Amino acid sequence: MKTSARCIGTALGSIAIATSLVLGLVACSAAKEESPKDGVQEEDDAQVVPAPTTVAGRYEADSNAMLPLFDYALVGVHEVNGRQGVAASEGAFYVSGSTTLSVYDEGWNLLRENDDPFKGFSAEVNHIGDIDAYEGEVYAGVEYFMDGEARNIQIAVYDAKTLELVRTYPVDEGSGQNEVSGIAIDPDSNSVWMCSWAEGESGRYLYRYDLTTGAYLGKHHLQAPPQWIQGVAYHDGWLFLTADDGTADLGEPDHVWRCRVDTDRTAWPVLLERTLDDVTLLGEVEGISFDESTGQMIVSYNRGAQIVLGMPVGFYEGYEAEVHEAYVFDMAPAAVGN
Repeated sequence: MKTSARCIGTALGSIAIATSLVLGLVACSAAKEESPKDGVQEEDDAQVVPAPTTVAGRYEADSNAMLPLFDYALVGVHEVNGRQGVAASEGAFYVSGSTTLSVYDEGWNLLRENDDPFKGFSAEVNHIGDIDAYEGEVYAGVEYFMDGEARNIQIAVYDAKTLELVRTYPVDEGSGQNEVSGIAIDPDSNSVWMCSWAEGESGRYLYRYDLTTGAYLGKHHLQAPPQWIQGVAYHDGWLFLTADDGTADLGEPDHVWRCRVDTDRTAWPVLLERTLDDVTLLGEVEGISFDESTGQMIVSYNRGAQIVLGMPVGFYEGYEAEVHEAYVFDMAPAAVGN
């Protein structure tokens, strides 16, 4: 029978395809036999992935690292005329109200008050948070605050003697900070630290500025951030935070937290330092400071007013006005801890 060239070509093509399939199956089978079984990598090919350089270490592995640094004893309570913050420096105490700045002598006697601390600002502001004092100047975080929201945030510096405004620095708009509740001076790292009361991303960081130039230097992630951070203060390599994290209506106390300053790391573990169960309740904690000359911690605390979204909306039973007080604690190194 005569066979056409076309039929012969088709047959040869089929044989070639079949041969390729067979060779492919053989190659796959060989590769499977040579590869590690059940997904287990051969020891010679094992790779160790290094941990990120910003990891702060496993604090939970050392129980001592989780303990407070100090034992605290309440030794004094002083009524003051400001509800926001407190600072100790060179034998004087500075107190901030939402719209005032005051200075007291070492016996907590009022020396001077500035009831117009926003004079000289170009942007609209109406609120001062917790403050700090350093080398003859008072530092404040200033903003326009209303119903839990803020704008025009800036660092304001006042003369410690006259309480008059000296200069201001704007907050970096790209930092993510949309509220300022407190400020702290850290001379060891030449830094100004700012905290945020706001929920969400803003309240999860501490924000750093250069103490000399006011330039923004970055932010550090709090792990995990306390709720409603109100104040911040620097002491001996640590930043201490006050948090209005207790529900006053239920008689829950607020707290002092701490984190170690390490500018080489992006994230800082936050540790519980003190439960404020010895203050008069039905109120909220605000600012914090350390009197380095006496070795004491000072906490600003308010009681009597009902606060919603950072704004007073009325008074608790038995109060006709809010009471502002500075609580003074002696400090002694804890028997066990860092």
